[in-house]
Amino acid sequence: MDLRRIRGYLQLCRPANLPTAAADILAGLAIAGILAPDQIEALGYHGFALVLVSLAGGSKLLYAGGVVLNDVFDAELDKIERPERPIPSGLIPKGHAALFGGVLLLSGIGLVSISHAFSVWIAVMLGVAILIYDGIAKQHALFGPLFMGICRGLNLWMGMYMMGFTEALPFIWIPVVYIFAITSVSRGEVDAGNRKQIILAGILYAIAILGVAFMIGTHGSQFWWGVPFLGIFATMVYLPLIKAYRSNTAGHVRAAVKGGVLGLVVMDAAWAAGFAGWIPGILVMSLLPLSGYLSKRFAVT
Repeated sequence: MDLRRIRGYLQLCRPANLPTAAADILAGLAIAGILAPDQIEALGYHGFALVLVSLAGGSKLLYAGGVVLNDVFDAELDKIERPERPIPSGLIPKGHAALFGGVLLLSGIGLVSISHAFSVWIAVMLGVAILIYDGIAKQHALFGPLFMGICRGLNLWMGMYMMGFTEALPFIWIPVVYIFAITSVSRGEVDAGNRKQIILAGILYAIAILGVAFMIGTHGSQFWWGVPFLGIFATMVYLPLIKAYRSNTAGHVRAAVKGGVLGLVVMDAAWAAGFAGWIPGILVMSLLPLSGYLSKRFAVT
C-alpha cells in the first residue's frame, strides 16, 4: 500500500478528532472517581490502568469507525460537494472503506469489553447510535444533530461506566446539547447561509457551559479549578462562532465547527478539574495541542 493510500485511510478516520473521544473517557472517569470512589479504589492501580486503556482506546476506535462509515454513506454527495475526499476521488474504494469502518467499530466494542461487563453494553448502544446517525438520522434537521449528540453523551457515560443511567443522566445531557449545536452549524459549512443555526448554537453553547458549571458546583469538589477551563472553553467556541455570524462564509463556518469540535477537549478538562482538581484538568487539556497539530494536517469535518 502506497503512502497516499495510507494517508487516505487516516484522513477517513479524522485523526484530529480522536483525542476528543479519549478526553470524554478521562472526564467520565474523573467524575466517577469522585462520585463512586470505592469502586475506583477497588480496581487498584493495574485495574484502573486497564480500564483507562480499554475505554479510551475503544472510544477512539468507535469514533474512527463512525466517521469512516459516515464518508461511506456520503460518497455520492461528496462527489459533488467534496470531490477531493478519499472515497469520491477514487483513492479509497467505497467497499474497502465500508469494511475498514466496520472493523474499526467492532474492534472498538471488543476493546471496551475488556474493562467491564456493563461498559460493553454502553459501547454497543454507542455503535448502534453511530450507525443510525450515519445511515438515517443525519438526513433530518432535528434527528441528525440529536443522534450525533447522543453518541457523544454515550461516550461520556462510557467513562462513567460504573454509574447507572439514572446517575449518569444529569451529566450526559450536556454533551448532547453541545454536539447538537456543533452539528447544526456544520450543516452550513459547504454553502454557508446558516445564521439562524449559528444563533441557535450560541444559545445551546451557553446552556452547555452553564450546565457544566452547575454540575461541578453541586457535585464536584474542586469548583474553582474548573472555572478557568470553562473560561477558555467559552472563548474557544464563541470567537469563531461570532466571526461566522458576521461573515457567513463557508470558511468561517468551518472554522466555527473546528473550534466547537476541538473545544470538546477543554469542556472535558473543565469536568476533570471541577471534580478532581487542576492536575487531571491539565492532563486532559494536554490533548488539545495534539488535536490542534493534527487538525492542520487532516480535516476536522
